[in-house]
Amino acid sequence: MPVNTFLYFSYGSNMLSSRLRARCPSAEPVGVAELPDHELRWHKRSKDNSGKCDVVACPGKLIIGVLYRIKDSDKTALDRAEGLGHGYEEIEAHVLHDGINVIAKAYQATATDESLTPYGWYKALVIAGAQEHGLPKDYVEQLKLVVSTDDPNRTRHDREFRLIEGVSQ
Repeated sequence: MPVNTFLYFSYGSNMLSSRLRARCPSAEPVGVAELPDHELRWHKRSKDNSGKCDVVACPGKLIIGVLYRIKDSDKTALDRAEGLGHGYEEIEAHVLHDGINVIAKAYQATATDESLTPYGWYKALVIAGAQEHGLPKDYVEQLKLVVSTDDPNRTRHDREFRLIEGVSQ
């Protein structure tokens, strides 16, 4: 592994390259990775009162995401964007990439609420990132089935949707 970098497993909106690079300019996709025995949930309590993605241990389930290589100098920005210490904690994710076990950094929610749903723009970012990196079609179809709600903040809604312009849906 190149010096002064780390691997990051993204499973939510940070799968979308444009979103992650806005936060961590050095982020380079390594490829698709799988986190076995975990389930994707959309229950992380966000400061905007919506649900964000989370990884939850669940035997027999599988989360598919994107593995990125990021320079150490971008780690503080990633921690801030992910709300480290304010809703997420950093974990070591043991993922499979090209059939090889790899340890990557990931974030797991510390504040959850099963009644939350994601805003439509957040769900769209997750789906766009999954499509951008060629995640399996059946996995993408499961993402599309997630119930979402409209963001009452139209300025934020419009700003976030601009991130997926040009990404095939």
